[in-house]
Amino acid sequence: MSALIAEDEIVHEVDLVWLEDISRLDYVRQSLDRLPTRRGRPAYHRDGRMVGYALLGPKAKPSRSSGTFRRRVFWLLPHDRDTAPEGLYATGAPAEAVDARTLAPGNKGRKTERSEGGPMSSAVRGLLP
Repeated sequence: MSALIAEDEIVHEVDLVWLEDISRLDYVRQSLDRLPTRRGRPAYHRDGRMVGYALLGPKAKPSRSSGTFRRRVFWLLPHDRDTAPEGLYATGAPAEAVDARTLAPGNKGRKTERSEGGPMSSAVRGLLP
């Protein structure tokens, strides 16, 4: 889904809230969910667990038809690499997955060598805090 998230859909993000230490995760899945508020922890209705979410600023407008806001939610499923390192995603990553260390408010992030199951490149190490 990262390829499906357009920069203009996340332009009103002001912060990303992480519920886990993302430095230990090779990737997170991201999606744009319809939520009733700009801020606060959203309800989570998928298998697996939510690892983070975006907060929107006051200029974010709700949908005219539903009154909801499109906000990013970051999550992992039980068969993802963090809990099943030799499983389905021992190498490669789901389509909607990105390296959490490349995410920022208003930035959709990207896949990296590490998120695809390879070693962290020196270029990515240079981006880390």
